[in-house]
Amino acid sequence: MTTYTPRPWLASYAPGVPHEIELPEGSLFDLVERSIREFPDNVALEFFGATTTYRELGEQISRAAEGLRRLGVKKGDPVALVLPNAPQHIVAFYAVLRLGAIVVEHNPLYTPRELRHQFEDHGARFVIAWNKVVETIQAFPSDVAVETIISVDVTRAMPLLTRTLLRLPIAKARESRGALTTSVRGTVLWKDLLDHKPIADKVARPGADDVALLQYTSGTTGTPKGATLTHLNLTVNAAQSRAWTPTVPRGTAVVYAVLPMFHAYGLTLCLTFAMSMGARLVLFPKFDPDLVLAVVKKRPATFLPAVPPIYERLTKAAADKGVSLAGIEISISGAMPLSAAVVEPWEAATGGYLVEGYGLSETSPVLMANPVAPSRRAGTVGLPLPNTEVRVVDPENPEIDRAPGEAGELLVRGPQVFSGYWRKPEESAAVFVASADDGAHWFRTGDIVSIDADGFVSIVDRIKELIITGGFNVAPSEVEECLRAFPGIADAAVVGLPDGHSGEAVVAAVVLEPGAELDAEAARAFVRENLTPYKVPKRLVVVEALPKSLIGKVLRREVRTNLLDADQGA
Repeated sequence: MTTYTPRPWLASYAPGVPHEIELPEGSLFDLVERSIREFPDNVALEFFGATTTYRELGEQISRAAEGLRRLGVKKGDPVALVLPNAPQHIVAFYAVLRLGAIVVEHNPLYTPRELRHQFEDHGARFVIAWNKVVETIQAFPSDVAVETIISVDVTRAMPLLTRTLLRLPIAKARESRGALTTSVRGTVLWKDLLDHKPIADKVARPGADDVALLQYTSGTTGTPKGATLTHLNLTVNAAQSRAWTPTVPRGTAVVYAVLPMFHAYGLTLCLTFAMSMGARLVLFPKFDPDLVLAVVKKRPATFLPAVPPIYERLTKAAADKGVSLAGIEISISGAMPLSAAVVEPWEAATGGYLVEGYGLSETSPVLMANPVAPSRRAGTVGLPLPNTEVRVVDPENPEIDRAPGEAGELLVRGPQVFSGYWRKPEESAAVFVASADDGAHWFRTGDIVSIDADGFVSIVDRIKELIITGGFNVAPSEVEECLRAFPGIADAAVVGLPDGHSGEAVVAAVVLEPGAELDAEAARAFVRENLTPYKVPKRLVVVEALPKSLIGKVLRREVRTNLLDADQGA
């Protein structure tokens, strides 16, 4: 340990949480294989009522891995996944890892432009994609290296009765089926990928230090970068999560996957943590309160990771429909601030805990969380997890540590912290700083925090100007670039303003070209054609000029302050 980190937070840990954990050996595949071995007859996955046991899950993973091997996937190859939450997603994830290949997760709702940008960066030749997005991938320009697309029909994982109903010749059934699946050509069908014998034991497995995942994140420049995460990074974070929640039982826990598993938060707490616990993972392809409440009636969640808007909507829907939430034991919130107005009714309805945590894609992602105990502290993001060290430093000179209680940039180190961005050495070097006493490297989070005497961390501000809306990151520069391409808009600055529903609302201040008038709805429609819906500005505000620095950089903080002042004065 260094002189920087007296670690006052250890005294605030909940009973039963260790100060340190042993680093796990092996890979993520070993993690799920242990659950397959220990709980073969337990339900691993539940999807619209259809269930898959751990034995069946293991067989599907093994057959899919062999199918991928025969297609030519080798150790170290990036393999793109473009899938919603469905059983095929879990199988594909672990099948890729069994070969020592690298999973690259993607949002299946991304626009062609957004997806293409990421594919150009990682260069994956193999894609496992929801058949609804296959056409988008097939339309990529020839310089994108995709060779083989494995198409997935998620409806094939549904119960037979549900599939039958979807095929009824009535408008509602056609509409539901059309939202879930479509016919495609020129692909390898997922069902054919599984039509192989299980992979041979002699096929080499990955090791702890091998790269397991590229998790794309938007940085200060707005250019998505692939955070390179090893098997050790991810197995450690799952182990840290297990240590933090010692009351969650192995083999009998029920975990709800309402968060998208292509997102770092949903991936770790559902794809890896839940599977490492031998839990029953209930999969929801999108968040729908009615679908979730239908499961709650039969089987309340032992563990429910989500974001504040989801808890709000579930609380209201349960009250409206007279459904009891009692029995939901532990709920973890992240990605955006959690208010008492959300916590109190949720805990009253469930009888369980709802606590806030914090992390980043670069840290696998969980760095800290509030104790799952009466000692949790509202308004903070909690305490650093076991094996995690933190410093608070001067943002302008990270060699200078702030005094206890003073705000400064959060620096972290621990076994869950990534080693750098995929094929971006300069960007990687820029986010690490070496300590003066022992040369160890600390990751610069870009967040301004303070740490109180008991070790609880509060987020004060963000150096990175990412907007977090509904738990998703929006890079302002990406939206600004799109707005500038719209006729009549000369310049734009995009910021996040407080929003009771989504945490922050995307709002644009725009400068018009001489003589132009703003058609706000047309501008928003234009952005929606190029970017994912959550990136579309909720409002566009016309301003005469944008505040800029001496070198011409738009001062987004001033823009944000001006917009807030204007709203208060309205």
